[in-house]
Amino acid sequence: MAEITAALVKELRESSGAGMMDCKKALTETGGDLEAAVDWLRKKGLAAAAKKAGRVAAEGLVGVAAEGTSGAVVEVNSETDFVARNDSFQDFVRNVAEVALAEGGDLDKIQAATYPGAGHSVADELTSMIAKIGENMALRRTAGISVDEGVVCSYIHNQTAPGLGKIGVLVGLASSGDKAKLEALGRQLAMHVAAAQPQAVDRDGVDASALDRERDVLSEQARASGKPEEIIAKMVEGRLRKFYEEVCLLEQVFVIDGENKVSKVLEAAAKDVGAPVSIAGFVRFQLGEGVEREEQDFAAEVAATLGG
Repeated sequence: MAEITAALVKELRESSGAGMMDCKKALTETGGDLEAAVDWLRKKGLAAAAKKAGRVAAEGLVGVAAEGTSGAVVEVNSETDFVARNDSFQDFVRNVAEVALAEGGDLDKIQAATYPGAGHSVADELTSMIAKIGENMALRRTAGISVDEGVVCSYIHNQTAPGLGKIGVLVGLASSGDKAKLEALGRQLAMHVAAAQPQAVDRDGVDASALDRERDVLSEQARASGKPEEIIAKMVEGRLRKFYEEVCLLEQVFVIDGENKVSKVLEAAAKDVGAPVSIAGFVRFQLGEGVEREEQDFAAEVAATLGG
């Protein structure tokens, strides 16, 4: 019998798309014969994942998990919304969110971590899920937030199951104040982030390239007015203030009351909770954002199937 080396297992995994432990078992069962191992995996339905890896996965679920001073959010994609309603898929996303919480939202660590209740990794469990359900899936992204003192709160918009939905938000509040009141405020702020879609906590956090792009656009718009350059400069700065009010969380009008800026809400909250309150950070994941969805021509698909 051929020696079952790590290189042989790796080669089988790359050619079949099956999980590492499944590949090792297949090689053991077939005496190290690579081709026979591929057939063994196919018979078990474990090599099916490879064929599905190229298909666009833009549906799925966002999952959140938060406890005390830490929180994590994950996005797991599938090809169809039908699979997103599958209990097994929902359990997988929920478990991965818990793993993400333990691993601080680090994607590589999450994929390598042991999947709850199994003797293999999260990555291998995902491969097994692909083979079992019959759709391409992907653990697309994860993020984590933690504070030294305070709370991390989560919110799922249009929740489809506990901790799961299409939009997931984490907000970290740094404060030594009353925890219960901080939790209530944090949830409201998370709801605000879901609705208002801020890009940064404050002006210092705005992406430099996004700011340059906005400044260029505003400058060209102002020059079209034909006014002198010194007037144009003032016009641009005035319009940039409006831009900051749209993208900076602290400068946005709080959606809960529709009147005060978030910065003022935090000032008022400090008196209520008994200590200063600051936003340590936030994360907002919306399912499928940035994914190029495959446009299907149904007539062409039928013609191709018929060989026309």
